[in-house]
Amino acid sequence: DGDSEVLAHRGHSLQDKFIEVPCSEDYNSQKRFEGVTDAVITREEAERIRRIAERGLSLGGSDGGASILDLHSGALSLGKHFVNLYRYFGDKIRDVFTEEDFALYRDVRQRIQQRVAQAFGISSASMYLTKPTFFSRINNTEAKTTHDEYWHPHVDKVTYGSFDYTSLLYLSDYAEDFGGGRFVFMDAGSNKTIEPRAGRVSFFTSGSENLHRVEKVHWGTRYAITISFTCNPDHGIGDPVLR
Repeated sequence: DGDSEVLAHRGHSLQDKFIEVPCSEDYNSQKRFEGVTDAVITREEAERIRRIAERGLSLGGSDGGASILDLHSGALSLGKHFVNLYRYFGDKIRDVFTEEDFALYRDVRQRIQQRVAQAFGISSASMYLTKPTFFSRINNTEAKTTHDEYWHPHVDKVTYGSFDYTSLLYLSDYAEDFGGGRFVFMDAGSNKTIEPRAGRVSFFTSGSENLHRVEKVHWGTRYAITISFTCNPDHGIGDPVLR
């Protein structure tokens, strides 16, 4: 409810834009930000990354409107459940993905990590990729399970305990590829909205200072990848490897 401010319009190309937000008690000394940039990943790279997601998700997909693909753990939505795509499909995976796909994925992930670290004034080496880091595909199919209900307000550090920094790389365009599906920071008095654009990266501290949600997708298909980071090496994960 209340006023809404568009933090990033789909039609605008942003070098960098940051909003410092009030402190929560979830962190000791880190700066808290909401940020967005179109200067890290090119649209062409985003399209190539989206094709990886499309090929992987073509192997399965949720019965509801939200499907995920996690190249790290192998988790893939299939009907009302999840399967491990590496075990489920075995050697056939090499007919779907290539080493070049995984190399691009790693390169994009590293560049996003470096940009987030720079924005927060910390060393990239002190940040560790954490789980879950995953592709999402959302359309307007009716939800079948709670996993399909992506639109509820939430705090990432509550939902995923290991998150310290959350980043989102958008792989499709608001109002061209899909309707609805905007990202909304639910701030006191005025929500801040990000309109997805292929290649756009938004990132923020994962604590209660950044309550957020995704609007329901009304038409078309929305692709994105959530890339999450922790400051605790015990919660770190490695880059995915083609098995």
